[in-house]
Amino acid sequence: MPSTIELTNIEQSFELADSTITLFSGLDLSIEQGQSYAIVGPSGSGKSSLLMLMSGLEKPTNGIGELFDGGKVRPLEQLRSDVGFIFQQFHLLPELTALNNVALPLKLRGDKQALQKAKAWLDKVGLAHRADHKPTELSGGEQQRVAIARALVFEPRFIFADEPTGNLDQQSATDITNLLFDCCTQGNAALVIVTHSETLAAKAQHIYSLANGRLTNTATVDREAMPC
Repeated sequence: MPSTIELTNIEQSFELADSTITLFSGLDLSIEQGQSYAIVGPSGSGKSSLLMLMSGLEKPTNGIGELFDGGKVRPLEQLRSDVGFIFQQFHLLPELTALNNVALPLKLRGDKQALQKAKAWLDKVGLAHRADHKPTELSGGEQQRVAIARALVFEPRFIFADEPTGNLDQQSATDITNLLFDCCTQGNAALVIVTHSETLAAKAQHIYSLANGRLTNTATVDREAMPC
């Protein structure tokens, strides 16, 4: 049975200049392993905050976030070891080579095969020949490929991507989009993407719009016809 993230009656708000700003409230959402999701909406609507909540990296102001996993129910904070997160800003360590940037999450987990696995993932993203180059020696598209390899090297069950093509040219954006969905398919992972790109969003099985504090399902494609 696939693992599922369940958000129930979620609210997220923050204090600003003696007033409370509510990004969204009464929000319900299910994210199932093996499915792809896109979240679109205007800037400032809370899309990135929602991504952080469902990944367990932040807590909601109100509501419940849970992971249903093999008949067990766990808080989302326990999901972190199963999460791969990809940001619009690549967040690569400038002093490390591409290879060592990718290997870092595995090294932090004490994996003795970190470098071998990192090499394999650089090959998957088409950058085996750039393994010894540092981020400043790579193009934007290449840096994003390294960031994707780093996020996926430990084979997470849930992949979260925040505007992953926002800083890329059209060809690089297309390549990164295809790469993300291919990785989702091969690893049977859930893929959740926040994006302004209609082209990117259209590739997902489930498309949601977040606007005016409300989340609306605007499209769903049959999973048998379009598996992630």
